[in-house]
Amino acid sequence: MTGSDDFVEIIRAAVEADPGNVGLRVDLIELLLQDRLDEAAAEIEQLSSIGANAATVLVLRARLAAARLRAGQVPDAAAPVSAEPSAPERPAPAPPAAPAPPAAWPPPAASVPPAAHGSTASAASPDERVAGPSATSQPEVPAWDVERPSVTLADVAGMDEVKRHLEASFLAPMRNPELASMFGKRPRGALLMYGPPGCGKTFIARAIAGELEANFVHATVADLFGELVSQTTGAIRALFETARASRPCVIFLDEFDAIGGRRTSGGSNSTAWRTITSQLLEEFDGVDAANDGVYVLAATNRPWDVDPALRRPGRLDRTVLILPPDQEARETILERGLRDKPVTAVDVSDIARRTSEYSGADLSYLVETAVETAFMESLRDGVPRMITTADLERAAAASVPSTRAWFEQIKPVLDYGVDDGTFAQLRAYLKKHRI
Repeated sequence: MTGSDDFVEIIRAAVEADPGNVGLRVDLIELLLQDRLDEAAAEIEQLSSIGANAATVLVLRARLAAARLRAGQVPDAAAPVSAEPSAPERPAPAPPAAPAPPAAWPPPAASVPPAAHGSTASAASPDERVAGPSATSQPEVPAWDVERPSVTLADVAGMDEVKRHLEASFLAPMRNPELASMFGKRPRGALLMYGPPGCGKTFIARAIAGELEANFVHATVADLFGELVSQTTGAIRALFETARASRPCVIFLDEFDAIGGRRTSGGSNSTAWRTITSQLLEEFDGVDAANDGVYVLAATNRPWDVDPALRRPGRLDRTVLILPPDQEARETILERGLRDKPVTAVDVSDIARRTSEYSGADLSYLVETAVETAFMESLRDGVPRMITTADLERAAAASVPSTRAWFEQIKPVLDYGVDDGTFAQLRAYLKKHRI
């Protein structure tokens, strides 16, 4: 049994001990999505049955579908994957009619019924189907939401090394357009952020948009994947068109390994996957892709699964490693988590020192566990009590940092994979911390 398998069993045992804990179940599903897809599917259905957030379940189903597609597993064409739980159906009120979008803006894939493409889902060929959330089962949504983030890198606590790397490799040229123009550089760029899950890649992406004083569009797997390949490519096209109309604009592609995953050389899914990747490539640098003022950020926990064509010069050719938060950042995360809670005599610095391997999500869960313990004991005793350092210490002793599984997973990639320089920062970090 591998280290990863051991970790899965530890989390599974924790779930069995606390079956209603949504956070633990999501952690387990994240691990199973790596290479135990049937088990992941069963856990997702279980997560849905205990009343988890529908959006969380939808994203996990989309990630499972993308993983199956990469693995060459095609669902029965007569039984499309539904975005709804498999529990007994409940009658739902008819959604209000959505206003017709402008002619220049094709609607996102999730809002286009299969009939609009001239075929039904049951008649689609394996190469045309994408095993993603069903387009017909998702509610209609407006075009891509564009926001203007108010946060900047100054709002990111600690992580000075990450900030320096971002400044040198990405932000400095963007902040000096006149100088860039003198040297023949165009106001555009792309960056791939990678690292363990739960370490703040999404927040950093918003902060980068804030630094550039740019608009921001966030795209997830669930947003992009439709039941048909043509729906997915249409959603990608609409995403980039929205960004071009809102420039300067940052596009943030979350879970990019599930969107721009490696194309296989054969199998029934190869044509479908090649079509999706080709659409991404066209939007990055095709003749019709006038991307001046459009900045593309992508985030992934699995950089080795991104198609090499998307990593070539001029595309996502720059990378930054987003590692677990440092001491200062951990203290800030703990302080924010305990804000407005009944707290007394908590040594945040000491807890931060004890949790050097913890991700931001791990720290938030640690605080939730300590708060829950104090609350339940107050209910049991009938006397309210304050949250103390001891509560946080017990929570830390009973938890395992989720980043360990990621570091174990990436070691074979570093030892036996082909490294084009992507992992230079990671190798230095592992050597410094003796991991």
